[in-house]
Amino acid sequence: MRRTARTLCLAAALAVPCTLPAQPTGLPSMGAASGDALSPPVERLLGDAIMEQGRHDPTYIADLDINQYLTGLGRSLAAHAPQALEQRITVFPVRDPQINAFAMPGGYIGINSGLVVAAQSESELAAVLAHEIGHVMQRHIARGISQQSQGTGILVASMVGALLAALAGQGDLAMGVATFGQAAAIDRQLGFSRSAEQEADRAGLQMMRRAGFDPRGMIEMFRRLMNASRLNEGQGGGYASTHPLSIQRMSDIENRVRELAPQAHADSADFWFSRVRLGLIQSRSNADRQRMVLNLRADATQATGVRRAAALYGLAWLDWQAKDTAAAGRQLAEARQAGAAPLLDVLAIQLERAQGGDALEAAAAAWRRWPRSQGVAMAYAQALQAAGRDAEVVDFLQDRVRQWPAVPDFQKPLADSLERIGRKVEAREAMARYHEGTGALATAVELLQQARTLSTDFYEQSRIDTRIRGLREELDTRRALLERFKS
Repeated sequence: MRRTARTLCLAAALAVPCTLPAQPTGLPSMGAASGDALSPPVERLLGDAIMEQGRHDPTYIADLDINQYLTGLGRSLAAHAPQALEQRITVFPVRDPQINAFAMPGGYIGINSGLVVAAQSESELAAVLAHEIGHVMQRHIARGISQQSQGTGILVASMVGALLAALAGQGDLAMGVATFGQAAAIDRQLGFSRSAEQEADRAGLQMMRRAGFDPRGMIEMFRRLMNASRLNEGQGGGYASTHPLSIQRMSDIENRVRELAPQAHADSADFWFSRVRLGLIQSRSNADRQRMVLNLRADATQATGVRRAAALYGLAWLDWQAKDTAAAGRQLAEARQAGAAPLLDVLAIQLERAQGGDALEAAAAAWRRWPRSQGVAMAYAQALQAAGRDAEVVDFLQDRVRQWPAVPDFQKPLADSLERIGRKVEAREAMARYHEGTGALATAVELLQQARTLSTDFYEQSRIDTRIRGLREELDTRRALLERFKS
């Protein structure tokens, strides 16, 4: 899951060589779970543990609105899967210009920023996600890892060893990055068979159509991926290295789409704005930014509607980064005439703050417009904090935690404001919930122990003791499952 498949190998090579033999092809056809796969709880445990370590990876993109969009898109597709999934889908972006995507244990799917930027329609992006969800549905990852562990198993065992060390508090950042790289290297080493890839294609096509996307998007993305594979031939990496493309697969999908009635799909504003936002994030050099500017100007001139608005947003964002707030304001005003999206309002808040304006009023107005945007909610909380209104922040963020209980990000600013208004025990409990939500259970236990020490209330101490016991039991369960898997 690093910058390229080659870099993935280098990361994994911190623990193992990258010349391991791939698993034997020809995974057995699957309808329901069978005995040759990891059990769903162990698979989820592996995925959670890898993500806990992988969030330290500098290429991991922690952007609330993008993560909300990608995971929402993935779950809307999964809801239309031809059979029930045993894992809840979570999609996350990685800063990498290469066109690639990969599935990890436990329903986690990584999407390279380069793949989203390359997609010319939301249906093309949905095609890749649906294909990956097809692998999750058929449990190809779980069965492939089981076969590795029953054979050579070196890569899997090494990864599990790193996870066990992290649980024991012996892991460090380098180990975390290596473990994250190993997770993607495993996906690369599995070498799914032709039948497994075809299963995922067909399941993905069904999901796309049932979810209202244009099935022709899968054909267009296939062509784009095959062209990218030819251009990068001999350089390694790319989607073709993890999901071998072939004329047979292409023909199979073309024949199936030809039998379907035409189905148009209107791309969402979230798609176009996420695409631009990820393009900005992955542009690291001056040359990258210059190419980005040329593409944005072309869209701003030739496109219409939300695609044009997204391009103008990108140009405004670049002006803001260059501290040309006047130019950024002009681009932003033009973007708002072309379309609407939460990211436009977040940028407006940032411009108000940079110009010494009323950022809090801008944030309050944005929240009234976008009450389901996690990014806008965070921007409003930050504006309240900047205005010194921490008591309001606490009330607001407690509501957001109830609104999005599975999103731990709101716990950190909540803890900050609780600390500032003197509610120190609750502040540490909030930070403990943040670390629990990101999988760092040992850190969560430490924070709860601090909270207990600060408390003088018997009932509060008893409640915290119960949480500590529960987390310690969960840690013991994780260790036991990993040890059994390692052996």
